[in-house]
Amino acid sequence: MSVDVGAAAAAALGDATWHDSLVTTLDRVLPSSEPSARWRRGLANVGIAAAPLAVGAVSGALSAPAIRGWYRTLDRPGWNPPDRVFGPVWTALYAAMGGALLTITRAKAPDAARRRALGLFGLQLILNFGWSWIFFVEHAIGLAAAEILALWLAIAGTIVAVGRVSPIAAAVLLPYLGWVTFATALNVAIWRRSRPRPAGSRRVAGPA
Repeated sequence: MSVDVGAAAAAALGDATWHDSLVTTLDRVLPSSEPSARWRRGLANVGIAAAPLAVGAVSGALSAPAIRGWYRTLDRPGWNPPDRVFGPVWTALYAAMGGALLTITRAKAPDAARRRALGLFGLQLILNFGWSWIFFVEHAIGLAAAEILALWLAIAGTIVAVGRVSPIAAAVLLPYLGWVTFATALNVAIWRRSRPRPAGSRRVAGPA
């Protein structure tokens, strides 16, 4: 089952050609003389590792206004963490994703396994960005709850595929899965509390 999902994800993403294009572009724009090979490889590594952080930065910039405004007006459960927690946690997780992506890219593994892992990694990153857009920009809490479930499945599949390439990289992604598990529960809880209530029902609001 996981092989079929991985193959489908890789095909949907152009067989992970997004990664090949990134490396090829970096190779073209950087000097190609032999003495600079190590320098070029180092810069390429930085670009690969920074890719998830770049996605996170754009996502965070789009989400920030809603977090400071609309999100604070929602009826949230008492176990909702303080807003200031989200930025540092997501930054750390995107950095971990970057390290895992670099490890997968440079791993000496069969091409099919590596491309499958990269394809699923790209898929979950797209879903990650999509959830932020749906929840914080579109304010579609119910749709975001469905989307984050898909994200959770994509991350789990990514970890399985990455584990066949680099067990260390797969382990690095486990905290990410744990946080998204928590975020899924929080999203669903907010969605349930935001649904219209029957007349006369009462609910104690969460922290503002």
